[in-house]
Amino acid sequence: MDYLAHNIAINLGRIRKAKGMSLDVVAEQTGVSKSMLATIEKGHANPSIGVLGKIMSGLRVTLSDLTQAPSKDAYLVDVANLAPTKDVPGEYRVWTCFPIADNHIVEIYRIDIEPGGTYWSGGHGERTKEYLFVLAGALSIELAGGKSYDVAAGQSFRFSCEEAHTYRNLGDAMLKFTTFFVVC
Repeated sequence: MDYLAHNIAINLGRIRKAKGMSLDVVAEQTGVSKSMLATIEKGHANPSIGVLGKIMSGLRVTLSDLTQAPSKDAYLVDVANLAPTKDVPGEYRVWTCFPIADNHIVEIYRIDIEPGGTYWSGGHGERTKEYLFVLAGALSIELAGGKSYDVAAGQSFRFSCEEAHTYRNLGDAMLKFTTFFVVC
């Protein structure tokens, strides 16, 4: 399940319960079937914009109310249970662990690059720094202007990521790293 479907599932259930409404009542108010609402709340559906519009109208909530990250003091993300945000077989996989929409300050990704694989990334906006930590393998990162850096497992690296950059796995094992984007 992706983070957006997860957010909608949690928020819909929370909003429904806070209003003291059963699934039957929400179905009546929104025009969305009880079975569809139950499937959405379980996180087993990616509702269309039309379905979200009916839910928003019937419950008198905004799209943001449904899609924002659920407010929790603690939140566990298991990459094994996330659908990749980007997946290019034989090259790389990217998972969005915590999107910028969570807090508008930090965004966190997990990236795996196959041996010999390359992942090109565009710039991430003005005043944005990237912090990365290599979990396994060895990363070669090329920044704007052609400057390259090698980062080994257990090492961290920080750089200004306003411009495009390229991640490369020059090794013969899977490269795994976590990267944090921070708006300064």
